[in-house]
Amino acid sequence: MLKSDFAYSLPPDLIAQKPLTFRSASRLLALDGPTGAIRDLRFTDLPGLLHAGDLMVFNDTRVIPARLLGTKDTGGQVEVLIERVLDARRALVLMRASKAPRAGQRLQLEGTVTARVLARRGEFYELEFESDRPVLALLDAIGHMPLPPYIARADVAADRERYQTIYAREAGAVAAPTAGLHFDAATLARLDALGVEQAFITLHVGAGTFQPLRVEEVSAHRMHREWVGVSSVTAERVNAARREGRRVVAVGTTVVRALEAAASEGEVQPFNGETDIFIYPGYRFRVVDALVTNFHLPESTLLMLVCALAGREQVLRAYQHAVTKRYRFFSYGDAMFVTRAA
Repeated sequence: MLKSDFAYSLPPDLIAQKPLTFRSASRLLALDGPTGAIRDLRFTDLPGLLHAGDLMVFNDTRVIPARLLGTKDTGGQVEVLIERVLDARRALVLMRASKAPRAGQRLQLEGTVTARVLARRGEFYELEFESDRPVLALLDAIGHMPLPPYIARADVAADRERYQTIYAREAGAVAAPTAGLHFDAATLARLDALGVEQAFITLHVGAGTFQPLRVEEVSAHRMHREWVGVSSVTAERVNAARREGRRVVAVGTTVVRALEAAASEGEVQPFNGETDIFIYPGYRFRVVDALVTNFHLPESTLLMLVCALAGREQVLRAYQHAVTKRYRFFSYGDAMFVTRAA
């Protein structure tokens, strides 16, 4: 199976550059996995696709303002993207600069704080911030929201709210679990009234989510690692739903990866740790029956996951339909509701 098997053509003007005024105003493309049937809906129609007793699982990670701009002590420009906060003063980061920073070098960031390069860790760097404030508090004060590279504008104050789900609690992501961006309080209340049960996992989305495959053969790709937390309460709710024949509906590919990683031995187990699970066609799902998701980049691992759930040809046909119907794509774009093919 080749990376190019997951290519599709996308006019650049369909890449959403900003959110809609209202979260639930998005369009919703429904793809029925067993039949391949496609329906054009609004996100407000989502409750009509669900049943009383369905278990909907959300990712409660919170995006941190993880992007910092500054200069090296040599005067060169540098851009820092936090990958993971290690403790109150240290973080693992990606850096973009004309010349690779060296261990011991100091960076002046956002004109207010100094950070020292401790070491290089593969493609990442370990930074120590010379501040009395913990890293997370420092980022809240001076950081920029880490908008994806295909959003061709600087972040603005509104992104602090809109590039964040309304139920975000656990700080640590450097990219939003974008399927959740469509849910507002009214939608959640309608689902609750319908009898849809809710549960939460935490998966801190890393910068690697935007990394392209660097190999042509899909099976040769190695996923980046991300931190996952699945509580005993969520594990029991998921296992109860499966025992009782109720559907497990994942809100976002991050939830799919978290639940499937936590069910490596059958039932979902409480889990706190890292996962590098890679789901692509041929994968046998243990847990997830349906998925709410955004439209994903061509040849991306996220698109491959959706294809694993509903079939590559059907998903790519749905994407072509979405292009023809001028759906909005990627993080601030429209949504899909996809059911498992088999």
